Amino acid sequence: QVQLVESGGGLVQPGESLRLSCTASGDILSINVMGWYRQAPGKQRDLVAAVTAGGSTNYTDSVKGRFTISRDNAKKTVDLQMNSLKPEDTAVYYCNVVVRRRYSGYVSTHWGQGTQVTVSS
Repeated sequence: QVQLVESGGGLVQPGESLRLSCTASGDILSINVMGWYRQAPGKQRDLVAAVTAGGSTNYTDSVKGRFTISRDNAKKTVDLQMNSLKPEDTAVYYCNVVVRRRYSGYVSTHWGQGTQVTVSS
């Protein structure tokens, strides 16, 4: 089993900041990719940002220059620092990891439970 625990969502005003954190645990040999997705009401779940084990990052265009993703391989955590938040950033944010399992060697994908981010004045 692989578990993901997310934290850090909330209600903020436009222009403010939030930091999301996600910690992975369980049957993990290594983590290939760690990322954050978001899903607004009535819309599909889309990638926000991702970071590979080697540190390469990828961001959706709408958050470039405002959001920063980082990971700590030893602690199996991935953070998303969100600055200059806008109302259109409002969504449920989901942590996603692609891991190689310790006992089977299989590669599997896992999702966190989601954390609500609301940006409103």
